[in-house]
Amino acid sequence: MREYLLTLCVTAAVTYLLTGPVRKFAIVAGAMPEIRARDVHREPTPRLGGIAMFFGLCAGMLVADHLTNLNEVFETSNEPRALLSGAALIWLIGVLDDKFEIDALIKLGAQMIAAGVMVVQGLTILWLPIPGVGNVALTQWQGTLLTVALVVITINAVNFVDGLDGLAAGMVCIASAAFFMYAYRIWYSYGIEAAAPASLFAAILMGMCVGFLPHNMHPARIFMGDSGSMLIGLVLAAGAISVTGQVDPDAMQLFSGSERNAVHQMVPVYIPLLMPLTIIAIPAADLILAIVRRTWRGQSPFAADRGHLHHRLLEVGHSHSRAVLIMYFWSALIAFGALAYSVNSASMWIVLGVVALSAIGLGLLLLPRFTPRAPLWAQRIVPPRYRRRAVGAPAEPEQEAPATEQEHGDRVPAGVSGVSGVNGATAVGPRSRLPR
Repeated sequence: MREYLLTLCVTAAVTYLLTGPVRKFAIVAGAMPEIRARDVHREPTPRLGGIAMFFGLCAGMLVADHLTNLNEVFETSNEPRALLSGAALIWLIGVLDDKFEIDALIKLGAQMIAAGVMVVQGLTILWLPIPGVGNVALTQWQGTLLTVALVVITINAVNFVDGLDGLAAGMVCIASAAFFMYAYRIWYSYGIEAAAPASLFAAILMGMCVGFLPHNMHPARIFMGDSGSMLIGLVLAAGAISVTGQVDPDAMQLFSGSERNAVHQMVPVYIPLLMPLTIIAIPAADLILAIVRRTWRGQSPFAADRGHLHHRLLEVGHSHSRAVLIMYFWSALIAFGALAYSVNSASMWIVLGVVALSAIGLGLLLLPRFTPRAPLWAQRIVPPRYRRRAVGAPAEPEQEAPATEQEHGDRVPAGVSGVSGVNGATAVGPRSRLPR
């Protein structure tokens, strides 16, 4: 565990220290696109944050290669080299896209090629544990197609969710923390060495996100861009593929005792099917909804819009920071809920706890719909927006919202777009309304 912690800290430190110089380089290089109609931020912000994240990844791999226990991962497995090869390719495409705006189909082809590079070097799904059937061995073509599909879906899911300051990095950090606990438990508790690469990938991914988040929290000084979002999506997918397709469930020796106990003990075998889905559940749901919404309107699935989940939270009335924290909450609930269930599937308290936290999360989602009023004895100590107006007192006149410049040059009232205030909507100010 100490070597994993050291690798995480080195990755975070390198990413954090390099993000500042990368920001200056992005400004000089002109990687500061103009504000688009779908953007939430109000001022041009440099991209290319993925450069610092990629060098953090390389530093973490280099440190792990020189540690006593983690060095065995590089000697017995080719998966770290496969990850570095695919990450270098996808990072290069992301850097070019942040600077020159590459076509979406070209990026999709590059993602498939990066996944193919990892498959050629051995990072692929070999078999699937299917409930009621057991281990199903996959042919070379089946494993390749499934691996490429999982990589492309994960990369685009993380890319789609990267719409608010600190959102993508924080959600991926939460998901990688849950995934690290799961993979480390398989490696340490069951003694399965095949789970060691996934633990290493998750620790390095946490370091990349932790090191970049201080620069990316609201208001962000730099964006990770496609060079960062596609990179962390690829690393996340690589860890899921390594555990799902490389770890033999029979090596856990879970079949003992009564039939009922065997069923409960077999849960960790089938969790690899669910864990890659739970860690990207929120981004994947956003991806599916975006594709359905755009195709329903007759648009391209890659056409950008303001209909993502984080945009909906801003339209409801949440502030920028609160919307990000709500997305963090749901990601942590799904990922760590699945992790807790894999540890003790027979406990009903886990299910009740997840249900209770889900109810709290729904309450937080609907919080802006309610306007609480303080009692009479607390009128002087609460903010003015929570005070009761006297009977017959005239309502305060609403100030006209200033107009903002949109990408196409039209002057549109700020309330129309659902974004008011600086860097996003705010629950403190008046709620945005649609024009008559």
